[in-house]
Amino acid sequence: MHTVNLKVKGMSCANCALSINKYLHGQGLKNVKVNFMGGDVSFDNDENLSSEKIKKGIKHLGYEVISANGNSDNYIHEESKKFLHNNFQRFIFCLVFAAPLFLHMLGLHLMFLMNAYVQLVLTAPVFIVGMMYFGKSGINSLRSGIPNMDVLVTLGSLASFCYSLYGTLTNEPDQFMFYETTATIITLVFMGNWLEDKSIETTQSALKKLAVKQKTMANKIVYDEKHQEQIAVVESTTLKLGNLILIKSGEPVPMDCKIIWGEASVNESLLTGESAPVDKIANDKLIGGSIVENGTVKARVTAVGEDTVLSHILKLVKDAQTEKPPVQQLADKISAVFVPTVIGIAVITFLANYFFTDLHFSGSLLRSIAVMVIACPCAMGLATPAAIAVGLGRAARNGVLFKNAKSLEVFKNIQQVVFDKTGTLTTGKFSINNFKFFINEEEAKCIAYSLEKFSNHPIAKSISEEWKANNELKWNNIEEVKGLGMKASDAEGNSYIAGSYSAAKNLTDDASHNVYIVRNNELIGWIDVADKIRDEAKDVIALLHSKNIKTILLSGDRKEKCEAVAKKLGIDEVIAEQTPQQKSDWVAKLNALAPTAMVGDGINDAPALAKASVGISLSDASHIAVQSAQVVLMNNGLKNLPLSLGLGKHTFITIKQNLFWAFLYNIIAIPVAAFGFLTPTFGALVMGLSDVVLAVNSVRLNWKKVV
Repeated sequence: MHTVNLKVKGMSCANCALSINKYLHGQGLKNVKVNFMGGDVSFDNDENLSSEKIKKGIKHLGYEVISANGNSDNYIHEESKKFLHNNFQRFIFCLVFAAPLFLHMLGLHLMFLMNAYVQLVLTAPVFIVGMMYFGKSGINSLRSGIPNMDVLVTLGSLASFCYSLYGTLTNEPDQFMFYETTATIITLVFMGNWLEDKSIETTQSALKKLAVKQKTMANKIVYDEKHQEQIAVVESTTLKLGNLILIKSGEPVPMDCKIIWGEASVNESLLTGESAPVDKIANDKLIGGSIVENGTVKARVTAVGEDTVLSHILKLVKDAQTEKPPVQQLADKISAVFVPTVIGIAVITFLANYFFTDLHFSGSLLRSIAVMVIACPCAMGLATPAAIAVGLGRAARNGVLFKNAKSLEVFKNIQQVVFDKTGTLTTGKFSINNFKFFINEEEAKCIAYSLEKFSNHPIAKSISEEWKANNELKWNNIEEVKGLGMKASDAEGNSYIAGSYSAAKNLTDDASHNVYIVRNNELIGWIDVADKIRDEAKDVIALLHSKNIKTILLSGDRKEKCEAVAKKLGIDEVIAEQTPQQKSDWVAKLNALAPTAMVGDGINDAPALAKASVGISLSDASHIAVQSAQVVLMNNGLKNLPLSLGLGKHTFITIKQNLFWAFLYNIIAIPVAAFGFLTPTFGALVMGLSDVVLAVNSVRLNWKKVV
């Protein structure tokens, strides 16, 4: 079983996505995800079905499959611009022919427009263009078993045109003059589609900016026959692992790479939301898409294509967009049966008006057409993805990554936030401020360095960096034990431990130190380090309290140190001296009492992050693959924690507002049209604008105050 990712061109609404979703599920495929706004389709395939058969099946529904590659996002971006342009062209073309008929509808009864054949000549080009677009789309949707909005537009236009044509051919035009209805329905729906597509494109703007950044020009360093350096300007997508590149001041970093020469100030705001440049020197990593603001460096490419940090970010955001939160499930169920229901209502409207009112056939037909063209299934399908696209886009632009859409919805209920201490509330950058050894100092420092150099724990890193030794010890075996520390043995069979108090609790009653060094079950020294509380921590805690969110410090560190940090920051509750398993159990207990978010960093936090309602990880932008967390703060700090909470809450509020509008619009508009209070023309205009209302409401999330 493996995951297949495709790009599909031609999806224009939620019903398109439902059609493809239904087809893929019908083929027995699992974990199907379809995002009509980005053209992304993914599913798990166990090789029972060939990719070609799946692609042909999707094409049979009326969509085009584009082979996924490094430029597929840019391709979709270009295609969406073409699609926008084409819809605008269709609208203008139809408007030229429909404009004179508008004059006729406004009461300006010009004599030549009273002629049925003149109206037929003006309407025919509009009708043909409309049927080529709406008719084709409608037929494909009927074939897929999930009829879309274009079926309603097609039926409404077809009914009014055929009725008018019948009157013209039978020389009874007075009772059959509905050509202007046909022309205006098609023209106004094209206008609505253009406005809707333009609005939806705005909701995708943040993601598209990231996608466009994937393709830049690069200065590739090559060597001639005399082994002299030459510069070849190439597209970044042609770079390979290990290629050498030159990046000058003001240029973008073309791919993930590692500096081998030079220094630079780099703007990583595209990825982290931090506008302040970061100083980089030799051996530092540069992230593709960031900008070298000052300096010149030579670097070696370390990742290309889908392996780059920017590609990982794009994939995470797109995956989150394809996820459907529970709130969307009802809308999807209604969308799947909406069009047949509306057609049924339209038929009932015609029969009821014809048989039970004074209206003639033509008046009853007009009301029936009005019902079909004012109904808008797209609104229900667009309500959730539009809001999620903007919410995720704003989050990504500010260095916050949501791995699934469900997390956005869960944030609305969060009542308490659990923090790890080291590396989360504190910077995780330690320095040795005290130590004592009971053996030779140089020998003890060498032992400490030789053990701690193999650990990724921030305290261990600080010790190995300060006490780097050339004569380090060689180990037969060494391992990092969660909740204990580093454990090793040498060739002579001596055992060594560098770890927390739990490693030495049988050897001393003094639990006040950070690291204890034990050799052959004998305490040979201890080390104390100092850690700095993050500058933003106090403000973040205060902000959470202002929103009535309880704060809890959950750490494996000693109780005295945890209580000191909690007192400085004003944290409500302290749970200290916990093993990773105990931390996980505590989060599970807290989560059972009230929805809980866990914020952590490091190997010890993984189980607890997984148990929380929402796991939030602090991460360097170059290390975003934190598997156990649903949300990643890429600026390696707490600064954007309130933003992530606020965006989650307000995105869900926007979804509810959108769904309320979508349901209210259809519940009110359809009966109003059925009782004859709306003409088909006005119905087409209102229907076209209904989706725009949702998109505009969603786009407000880009600047709405959420913290």
